[in-house]
Amino acid sequence: MKKLIVGLVLSLLMLVTLAPAQAQCVMCKSQVEAARAERDDYDVSGLNRGIVYMMTVPYILMGAVGFFWYRRTHPKRPTKL
Repeated sequence: MKKLIVGLVLSLLMLVTLAPAQAQCVMCKSQVEAARAERDDYDVSGLNRGIVYMMTVPYILMGAVGFFWYRRTHPKRPTKL
């Protein structure tokens, strides 16, 4: 139980202290640079957020699968009265 609490606290701490990520793949970056060269006022502010959003979905799915696997393999013990 203590390990679970420590793990949750560390996970929450990591989520709270996230630094802005420059998450552009090479192809996305080259497309943005080409579009920026064509137009002077090309807005790319949402591109990084979109990439990070798409990157989080697999981690959420893996976490859900892991959670349900853990719950299935470790059944609850009956409480003593």
